[in-house]
Amino acid sequence: MSRLSDKIILVTGAAGSIGRAVTEAIGAEGGRAITSDLPGRHNAAHALDVTEELDWLRVIADIGRSHGRLDGLVNAAGVAALGNIEETDLETWRHIMAVNLDGTFLGCKHGLALLKRRGGSIVNLSSVAGIIGGHNFAAYNASKGGVRLLSKSVALHGARLIPQVRCNSIHPAFLEGPMVDMILKGTHYPDAARARVTRDIPLGRLGTAEEVATMCVYLLSDESRFVTGAEFVIDGGLTAR
Repeated sequence: MSRLSDKIILVTGAAGSIGRAVTEAIGAEGGRAITSDLPGRHNAAHALDVTEELDWLRVIADIGRSHGRLDGLVNAAGVAALGNIEETDLETWRHIMAVNLDGTFLGCKHGLALLKRRGGSIVNLSSVAGIIGGHNFAAYNASKGGVRLLSKSVALHGARLIPQVRCNSIHPAFLEGPMVDMILKGTHYPDAARARVTRDIPLGRLGTAEEVATMCVYLLSDESRFVTGAEFVIDGGLTAR
């Protein structure tokens, strides 16, 4: 398979379940994934705290020296926390916004310096929580909703560039993995919460990181060359109701 042949793609949050799946999918399709995450995590090629602008400038400069270009960027770094508007303290709010929204903003902003050399594709990981609300997801809803509309703004800007840079967002529902396990453990009855979440999904199961990675490959590839500013929901039918 060579859908991403010769493409150089930066992946943030590469130690997470989605980041790992995306990295593997890129390699399987003939691309080269440049991995990044917090220092010491998953032997990532670059130590990158997505909330720190100087980290972004360093990583982009390193990629520029090593490769001279960037063909794709997957902003997969993210965190979540339960809490309604009354329960959520300002420190938690700022942390969620910093990683999920500021990190995506910085990635798009500084990644464009290399992406616009030959044109490319940005994929931002949002969530169904960026489309529909939840009473106990105040900070997460706000951050992922911000990613959704930021992606559209970046797409419209990228369409004006020569060569063009596309930008789209992906919106998964609950996925099997550590993040959902952590969220469910934060409830009073984790097993009951998992059963309720599963019942709410028409296809009757949680999603997988590999299914998200498959969508990332499509959006990074030339198959999606006429796709930008769009949101792709991977939710087993959850938002169809």
